[in-house]
Amino acid sequence: MASVASTYSRAFADVVLDDHLDADRSVAELRAIAGLLAESTELRRIWENPAVPADQKRRLLQVIAQRDAISKQVRNLVAVLIDHRRTHFLESIIAQLEKELDARRGFADAEITSARLFPEDERRALEAQIGKLTGKKVRARYVQDASLLGGAVVRLGSTIYDGSVRGQLERIKGAISS
Repeated sequence: MASVASTYSRAFADVVLDDHLDADRSVAELRAIAGLLAESTELRRIWENPAVPADQKRRLLQVIAQRDAISKQVRNLVAVLIDHRRTHFLESIIAQLEKELDARRGFADAEITSARLFPEDERRALEAQIGKLTGKKVRARYVQDASLLGGAVVRLGSTIYDGSVRGQLERIKGAISS
């Protein structure tokens, strides 16, 4: 499954960037179609049924695309998925596409957990520091956790930078007990 989603997402990321499409809008359009598929058993049955002629499936897609103002490129991707009966991979493709587009556009998602909420100027400074560290533009999501006592824990993908008081105390405890 991962390779299918990865293959389609890389190819569509090429289309989005080569055609200078609005990446966020393209992802939103794909999410809208995924939402329709999740809500409608009938739509899933029609698009996945090999007995339904391909031209009927594409006409139905065209009606949806016109109604929801879906771009030609997104419509074409969904048509390929329909033709190959891979619409059930759409959610995975969207998730991979977001990661692929972020990587190509130089974005990094950071989860910043702290004992208290940071004021806006401290958030900007912290995000700037993370940006220097990663060489990427940072999109941060902030979480409050009073058990940290102070400082912050920054998660970038699978990498964790623990600058919390709790983390420092745990390191001291480990050093003393060794």
